[in-house]
Amino acid sequence: MFRHSFMLGLALLAASASRAQSPAQSPAQFTTQSIAPVTASALDKETGPLSLPAAISLAFEQNKTLAAARKEIEAADATILQAGARPNPEFSALIEDTRKSSRTTTYQINQPIELGGKRSARIEAAQRARDMAVLDYAAKRSDLRAAVVAAYYEVMVATERQRLARELLELAGTSAAMTQRRVMAGKISPVEQTKAQVARSAAQLELNQANSELSLARQKLAMSWGATVGRQPLSDEGVESLPPLPAIAQLTEKVANGPAVRLARLEVERRRALASIETSKRTPDVSLTLGNKRDESNARNMWVVGVSVPIPVFDSNQGNELEALKRVDIARDALALTELQMQGEAAQAFERLRNAREEATALRSDIVPAAQSAYQAARTGFELGKFGYLDVLDAQRTYFQAKAQYWKALSAAFQAAADLDRLAGTETPPAE
Repeated sequence: MFRHSFMLGLALLAASASRAQSPAQSPAQFTTQSIAPVTASALDKETGPLSLPAAISLAFEQNKTLAAARKEIEAADATILQAGARPNPEFSALIEDTRKSSRTTTYQINQPIELGGKRSARIEAAQRARDMAVLDYAAKRSDLRAAVVAAYYEVMVATERQRLARELLELAGTSAAMTQRRVMAGKISPVEQTKAQVARSAAQLELNQANSELSLARQKLAMSWGATVGRQPLSDEGVESLPPLPAIAQLTEKVANGPAVRLARLEVERRRALASIETSKRTPDVSLTLGNKRDESNARNMWVVGVSVPIPVFDSNQGNELEALKRVDIARDALALTELQMQGEAAQAFERLRNAREEATALRSDIVPAAQSAYQAARTGFELGKFGYLDVLDAQRTYFQAKAQYWKALSAAFQAAADLDRLAGTETPPAE
């Protein structure tokens, strides 16, 4: 009880001192310029820490999912090319009678002619499919960006935990050495030396766990651009700039025209185009015939001109047309559901961003500086013999928890902002 009261008082004194020395900062002061794209060539030359913009650009260029989405657009272009192709003509030759004197030979070319707008309907459906491929690529970019932001901040949190764990191990080693000297001098009980050794072993375990978590977090980040291991250190430049909170009216309007909603709308249009194809099939195609006939018995040539039209008596394609129209209705229902889901997700992401901004601002301006000052004061007092090791340990844990909570709040803020960008189909807006 005395130890917790002592730590609380020390933290309050440190917070009062920090407020007296510097004025409180507003959230707008913690923002910098927006994330700018970085090319892979610049990344190849970069030897320093990996920044968040560089990590995002690297993932955009080398991620296999995005590469597949780009190839899907190229495949859709080929589909449009094929949809505009017209039917090939057909050449035929017919010989009647094998005797030369009475033989009749006919050469003719048959050309099918599509009616009912079949070709234009195919092109329209292929174009809508390409538009969907383009939007799907943009949506995958937004999803990848949100994943990179989350993984990047996981690495930052793990790095901070590793740094604090190293400090704790160093402090535990110093405490064990000091305790051993005091035991040898007969000032304290040997039990205290055992406690100090146990604390040092626990600090070593904490560092081992922190190293493992950092390795896993780096691997997760590196996997976003197709690597298996990421050892390059990260840069903290600009990562503490809180993303701005968008206006709710503008956010609602953007989400209403976001990638997911536009994809659902294009799906309705594509289904309509496919239904038009099935409707056009009810109109039979015409096949024109033009040729020449040689009659050996009469020694003369004759032109052959003909036309053939199928009679839709048994099959008028009614079943396929009805199915296509029902698919249009299904796509409309899916569009309405998508609009509701996107608005709900946007509202949740907006609340997460607002709460994370408030939490990060409070931690950065008051709680983290106070906990850090208390930790430094307790460590200095321990080195001077005024405080016990447990007091320093409590202060260190308080500072670590506050710092870890701060980085998690930053990560939550950027993750929420990335989710809003994904739903709205925009990149990170300029900072405040």
